[in-house]
Amino acid sequence: MEKVSTITAPRTPITVAYGDGIGPEIMEATLNIIQAAGASLAIETIEVGEKVYQRGVDTGMESSAWDALRRTQVFLKAPITTPQGGGYKSLNVTTRKALGLYANVRPSVSYHPFVHTQHPAMDVVIIRENEEDLYAGIEHRQTDQVYQCLKLITRPGSEKVIRFAFEYARTNHRKKVTCFVKDNIMKLTDGLFHKVFDEIAAEYPDLENETWIVDIGAAKLADTPERFDVIVLPNLYGDVLSDVAAQIAGSVGLAGSANIGEQCAMFEAIHGSAPRIAGQNRANPSGLLLAAVMMLVHLGQFEVATRVHNAWLKTIEDGVHTYDIFNAGSSRQQVGTSEFAAAVIHRLGEVPQVLKPVSYGTTQPLSLWHKNGRHQKADKRLVGVDVFLDWDQGSPNDLGGLLSSVVMGPLQLRVITNRGIKVWPDGLPETFCTDHWRCRFLGREGEIVQPSQVVELLQRVLEQGFDPIKTENLYLFDGVPGFSAVHG
Repeated sequence: MEKVSTITAPRTPITVAYGDGIGPEIMEATLNIIQAAGASLAIETIEVGEKVYQRGVDTGMESSAWDALRRTQVFLKAPITTPQGGGYKSLNVTTRKALGLYANVRPSVSYHPFVHTQHPAMDVVIIRENEEDLYAGIEHRQTDQVYQCLKLITRPGSEKVIRFAFEYARTNHRKKVTCFVKDNIMKLTDGLFHKVFDEIAAEYPDLENETWIVDIGAAKLADTPERFDVIVLPNLYGDVLSDVAAQIAGSVGLAGSANIGEQCAMFEAIHGSAPRIAGQNRANPSGLLLAAVMMLVHLGQFEVATRVHNAWLKTIEDGVHTYDIFNAGSSRQQVGTSEFAAAVIHRLGEVPQVLKPVSYGTTQPLSLWHKNGRHQKADKRLVGVDVFLDWDQGSPNDLGGLLSSVVMGPLQLRVITNRGIKVWPDGLPETFCTDHWRCRFLGREGEIVQPSQVVELLQRVLEQGFDPIKTENLYLFDGVPGFSAVHG
């Protein structure tokens, strides 16, 4: 084993949470390894997760723990258990959003031939937007039959994560950044993400760039992941596909994750707390350990990160495996959690002979997004309103007939949709309808509508005995519609 220098370095403060289930075991193994490798850390431990939830804290974290995170700005977190039942908020989502951790970085690497995979050349990094999209968590029940979840995509949110992806690719000597979206359907939300991607890609001529529709992109990722390098994508797609990528690379249990913000960062394994094997010394600490390696790089402790990662690769290469990746073809010794940690510590200072060694060198800071005043606000003009109704008393033609007489100034009923498809005028009788109707009122072409006219229109709808559940104003931005066209 390599002798670690005894020169005293300033210790970097970090916050550590041991979590639930297998969390305490894999955290102990991880800390033993990185400290044996010479990590210079001042550790402050907090309690999060199941026991905190059960004390009545719906976020799973006490206020004193939030204070610790804001003080150290670096969080190494083991998996937690969220109790079943309603009323409990996701600690991961809350932490990412509260601390502004906008970029989720998840490498997925093949360790062929020592860990089974169908994709021996796979080396993909997925960078997922972490704060918005459907994970804004804004949901409503609007009628007896219909529920909604709002998908929020913002220009600043898109700019931050996409620029991070290009900077990450450049800093880590990657060659290509790929964007996954579904803007053939969601032309405004995913369309904005795609537009911002193209704008930022133009600033990085040294890097290839491409955009895929997410469904065929996901199919290609599962089939030929070696064609991808760095992938950047909105929150929900990233959550799903980063797990897929980790599994086809070899195992979700080997994947670490970094959550990066402008001030704070959180590092964790991507797997759960696995309570069924808790306390049995069986769990694989590799995901959390590789997250800790990412943390050490983030902290500038490059030599320690290199030492730990290479020792881990040598352990995998030597066939010392936990049960989850053990196989007769390439494994030599099945070990438990603590024995695996001891094996990695024993190999500190060694490098793999078959797998590619790593070397983390001093790097320049990433040129990340920052708010500026360059963006010129668009000319915004109100031209109509979508009024959503809870109504189940007849056909689309009945509804259209009743609402056609409701007029306010230039606003007139132009179209009715149900679940997004046009049903009036000239709808098809085969179209299935629920009790949730979007009634679009527009002014004459080019005519500006006053907000007071929208309010008065809504009053007239109420006077007709209807139940409006939501309204969405329709605007032009620099003459371009800021609302989706109607299908059908």
